[in-house]
Amino acid sequence: MSFHRMWAQLLPVGRDAGTGGYRRYAWTGADADCRAWFEEQARARGLAHETDRNGNQWAWLGDPAAGDAVVTGSHLDSVPDGGAFDGPLGVVSAFAALDALRDRGARPTRPLGIVNFGDEEGARFGLACVGSRLTAGQLTREQAHRLTDGEGITLPEAMEAAGYDPDAIGPDPERLARIGAFVELHVEQGRALDLSGDPVGIASAIWPHGRWRYDFRGEANHAGTTRLADRRDPMLPYAETVLAARREAQLAGAVATFGKISVEPNGVNAIPSLVRGWLDSRAADQAALDTVTAAVEKAARDHAAAHGVDLDVVRESFTPEVGFDHALRDELGRILARDTGHRVPVLGTGAGHDAGILSASIPTAMLFVRNPTGVSHSPAESAAEDDCVAGVIALADVLEGLACR
Repeated sequence: MSFHRMWAQLLPVGRDAGTGGYRRYAWTGADADCRAWFEEQARARGLAHETDRNGNQWAWLGDPAAGDAVVTGSHLDSVPDGGAFDGPLGVVSAFAALDALRDRGARPTRPLGIVNFGDEEGARFGLACVGSRLTAGQLTREQAHRLTDGEGITLPEAMEAAGYDPDAIGPDPERLARIGAFVELHVEQGRALDLSGDPVGIASAIWPHGRWRYDFRGEANHAGTTRLADRRDPMLPYAETVLAARREAQLAGAVATFGKISVEPNGVNAIPSLVRGWLDSRAADQAALDTVTAAVEKAARDHAAAHGVDLDVVRESFTPEVGFDHALRDELGRILARDTGHRVPVLGTGAGHDAGILSASIPTAMLFVRNPTGVSHSPAESAAEDDCVAGVIALADVLEGLACR
């Protein structure tokens, strides 16, 4: 099957020999190699290849200007030391599904497209789904131009160094108007399918989620000479807030994570003056998310006051619940039930995706492929070979049902 050959070709790109994880960051050499691979796959199949002004790659069977196109795909970039499947599984499966359609002798009556959205993970510039956000008009050119990586390189500088025009980026409503349906296949980032015993599922919605920055400001001092009673140590309320986040999320059936921290002056023998932590919280509905984040902030303020520490809380990003197009989702369910003989499970997800960004502009849907461990954003992320093949077949069935009427 073409899937295995493509997967083997892409697997080494951007992989760190020490960690076994992937470092495919936007507008880097690894990103360029992924883009070259995508273009090679498109050309090998006789597809028209183009890169739009926002850095997203497209491969077309048929004329997209005809409109009502069916598009599939995902992204090829990664989080720091991420797994092999998050993103690339959807792109490789898209090309493999097209091959399967051709093997079946299927004749599309609508244009078919495959897309690689740029900078979905946001690992370099700190904002997820940059390519799709720009296209959908959810990120302005001015906002994008202010994005900076950890080395102080701006997004325009990185794009220009990679041979792209940063002044051309911006909303692309004409391109979106050509798309009648977008279906993204993705490895499941959780264990719902493993627990149900199903190789493939359909997404219902993306949980509301956001990121909050907590700045605990105390007083720097000597770790060896300052009495415990005299300290204003911001690390203490921060640590207690981390525990509070876990407790409140568990009570609400949600998730809350402090996964990033910055400490000043960051010395082994120094009491910190500032501890800055970032909270990521997600829940099945807005009410549950509000309950968690309000409780975490209250706990943080109480602990900060008890230790004589000042606290600032800033919401840096927020995405409300994203429900996928019901008609398209139900159509996917009918197609797969007809072809497999049983109902495919429908499940929500706490992870953001390009399909979620585009859902405000065009009908979108998602297919999930079983992840036996539920681990994601880690080298331990996995999917069985049989399940990957099942995902390709399911995607081919969906594309045939939507585009070959």
